[in-house]
Amino acid sequence: MKPGEDQTARNYLRAAHHLGHFLKSKSVALVAVQPDTIAAFRRHMKCCRCPKPRGRKKEETVRGAKCFLRHLWAAGVVPQPARQPWPPLVQGFRHWLSRHRGASERTRSVYSAAAVELLREMGNDPGQYDAKRLRAFLLNRARRRGVGGTKAISSALRMFLRYLATDGKCQPGLDAAIPAIAGWRLASLPRCLSVAEVEQLLTGCDLTLPMGLRDRAVVLLLARLGLRASDVAGLRFADIDWNDGSILVKGKSRREARLPLPQEVGDAILAYLEHRPRVVNENVFLRCVAPFRALPGSSVSQIVSRNMRRAGVTASSSGSHILRHTAATEMLRRGVSLYDIGSVLRHHSADMSAYYAKVDMGLLEQVVQPWPEVLSC
Repeated sequence: MKPGEDQTARNYLRAAHHLGHFLKSKSVALVAVQPDTIAAFRRHMKCCRCPKPRGRKKEETVRGAKCFLRHLWAAGVVPQPARQPWPPLVQGFRHWLSRHRGASERTRSVYSAAAVELLREMGNDPGQYDAKRLRAFLLNRARRRGVGGTKAISSALRMFLRYLATDGKCQPGLDAAIPAIAGWRLASLPRCLSVAEVEQLLTGCDLTLPMGLRDRAVVLLLARLGLRASDVAGLRFADIDWNDGSILVKGKSRREARLPLPQEVGDAILAYLEHRPRVVNENVFLRCVAPFRALPGSSVSQIVSRNMRRAGVTASSSGSHILRHTAATEMLRRGVSLYDIGSVLRHHSADMSAYYAKVDMGLLEQVVQPWPEVLSC
């Protein structure tokens, strides 16, 4: 067992002990444990007065309890609860998204949840839907969400209505009844880090630990190639061609692109692989604590945020996407054309690549024209 892993095991055992004490205090039998038991356990942690041993951190204890519950399911000690099936209309919608739109599982889940919400409120007969009720449904949801959340549900509703119209279950054109949400994400300057800040971020990774080696490789993939968090999380051994120094990236809508693998990035990946947990998993990047599963996309963003705090790098955004912007702006400053930038970042539209044309303020000052009848600065 590697250094740190024994401590993780002890923490998880404490979490299992804590969960058992909680169940005993609530007179809940082990075979009656359900997924909502974890939610009750999380609420209990806020005012916990249980005797020791307890976990050091609340979230760590909840995570250990989840791991213990998954173990009980896998061992057959506790019957695994059956997942509620999607309604028939939503099942067809999910199949259509996968086959005809190439949507990822996350996108299908988000869109399906919005479709279920619509069916629950407006009924299971889409033939009765009209523009007035659809707009009222969206505006009512918009009061409880921000701009980003409202845009997400409006996109999901439009897609669902297009599917229904394609399948002849509702009148065509209803997707146009979903109003557009004001919010111009390309109106501001792209958020990025300077070259010095990226180096500071890389220097902050502790290369004496497997986690630090993994974090450095992840940051380099994001900052040098402009990959998305999902691209890094989904990177497999079969996607890396060490002979010609390239990697295969599978982005949105199942679009594939082969990108060059810089020497610095390749060396960082190899350094991590020497200390990677010895488990059979086709994904390159794994969690550094047991169970050693594939690294999810959300954890990639957490890696960037954690190392930015550790390195003292401050920015308006601390997620992984800021490094994608950083890669694009650095290519632009080095004279790479917008077309080539769009090819590396795999943009669907040239407008997305043009977003980075606003980065070089010095160049913009040289070409800006004075306002009529006003002397130039």
